[in-house]
Amino acid sequence: MLSNLDWAVVVLYFVVVFAVAFGVTRGRESRESAEGYFLGGRNAGWFVIGASLFASNIGSEHLVGLAGTGAASGVAVAQFEVLASLILLLLGWLFVPFYLRSGVFTMPEFLERRYSPAARWYLAVISIVGYVLTKISVTIFAGGIVFEALMGIDFWTGALIVVVATGIYTVFGGLRAVLYTDMMQMFVMLGGAGAVTLLGLRAIGGWDTLAAEAAPGFLSMWKPMTDPAFPWTGILLGAPILGVWYWCTDQFIVQRVLSARNVDEARRGTIFAGFLKLLPLFIFVVPGLIAHVLVQRGEMTLSSPDAALPTLISTLLPEGVRGLVVAGLLAALMSSLSSVFNSCSTLITWDVYRKLHPEASERRLVAVGQVATLVMVGFGLLWIPMMKLISGQLYQYLQSVQAYISPPIAAVFLVGIFWKRVNSQGALAALGTGFVLGLARLVLELNKGAAGDGLVGAFVGMNFLHFALFLFVACAAVLVLVSLVTPAPDPAHIAALTVATRDQPLAEAPEAMTIPGGHEHLPGTKSDDGWRRRDLGWSLLLVGLVGLIWIWFS
Repeated sequence: MLSNLDWAVVVLYFVVVFAVAFGVTRGRESRESAEGYFLGGRNAGWFVIGASLFASNIGSEHLVGLAGTGAASGVAVAQFEVLASLILLLLGWLFVPFYLRSGVFTMPEFLERRYSPAARWYLAVISIVGYVLTKISVTIFAGGIVFEALMGIDFWTGALIVVVATGIYTVFGGLRAVLYTDMMQMFVMLGGAGAVTLLGLRAIGGWDTLAAEAAPGFLSMWKPMTDPAFPWTGILLGAPILGVWYWCTDQFIVQRVLSARNVDEARRGTIFAGFLKLLPLFIFVVPGLIAHVLVQRGEMTLSSPDAALPTLISTLLPEGVRGLVVAGLLAALMSSLSSVFNSCSTLITWDVYRKLHPEASERRLVAVGQVATLVMVGFGLLWIPMMKLISGQLYQYLQSVQAYISPPIAAVFLVGIFWKRVNSQGALAALGTGFVLGLARLVLELNKGAAGDGLVGAFVGMNFLHFALFLFVACAAVLVLVSLVTPAPDPAHIAALTVATRDQPLAEAPEAMTIPGGHEHLPGTKSDDGWRRRDLGWSLLLVGLVGLIWIWFS
């Protein structure tokens, strides 16, 4: 349990979070203009963007899950974190210029500009439902666990504190509050997790001892093609597809780069986030390996692999440091929760309410966004009692729903940017095909015993990463074939939205410029050649570091 000093550190954390949130949103623009509330005034710099990308991605379930998997099977799980560094470069160099030039507020809005309103509705509805069922629920659940396991506070009380505290500053300050609290929480998170790694390594005798005493294969990131969890083929071919969906097309993440003041700041933010994403291997996964070694020695016992991090915190860390680590866990879950609240309210306001009420003023849109955030907070509170009623297996399947439909979304974005010939009919056919195949996989998994050993059995038993590759290829093929047998898109409609048409002027003004009484402006989209050269150098360095990590842990 926490000492008085630990509690003082946790209380100080909450005070600083609220001070930062309310301090950076004192101006009226942050709360009264659509651009100010939903995109932080489109004036964010690279450091804030990169820190927010990292903090929003890392939740408490990441910290607990990465350490738990590390304790059970080694460092292979870190492949997803390392690959994210490369996918973030794709976001910054390929996607960001199109997103910023088009002036969009949301990813569904970009799909409408590239394809059709129907594509926008599909992505908006899928994203909102997925956020409520997966991101919000799992973060709240993890928050309750943190309070219960490490702080001795009842699960329900802890979950309530997390939801209400996060909801207050998110409703009040919008994305600007989220960005700056994320930046502060990044430092707390890295400090707390780094303390666990350093003190853990000291406890077991250093890195050489860890390498010598870890189970065979635990320090290898590359597993055979037959590995049930992390086959190397799935890592190289399937995982990047899910990465493109998550890092390059999901509102939850991309909203951070949409807040940039220009293309250079956005791109630099993604590069900075790419460097940060190399750290989880060392500060989240390695603690799991340390726990594994201590268990092998008989110096520690684990009730389950996921108990690795909480057990290390309670047994190894001194007073004060323990409070810092708990604050880091709270930072992780609150940054994720605030980000999903804000992103979901943006989708509800911009892609649902404004489509139905195009005459809505800026002030009305901000009010709707705040109400939508409150509704998300309400859903989160209502979901808490359901969490312990849902079986672990069914909960896992709920988590997989959005992941099963992500390959078709990645396909329509990627192919749509690279090839101007694909059209709205092809996009809808691809999205529909992906939805049906993903849903079929989910239903068959729930009835795996009746699948048999034939094609259906192979379809159900296929490793998830291999399935992602199959689904992406199938949806891309449908997108291309249907587009080729239907009329080509109007050249004016796709101006500035594809690689071939990127230098053409936009066919129509961004929606942000059509709000009654609005005064929105597009972020700067012209990139400075000097900064591009420097950014290219940093990008190449990041690629080189990824290569070194892959070689070292092979």
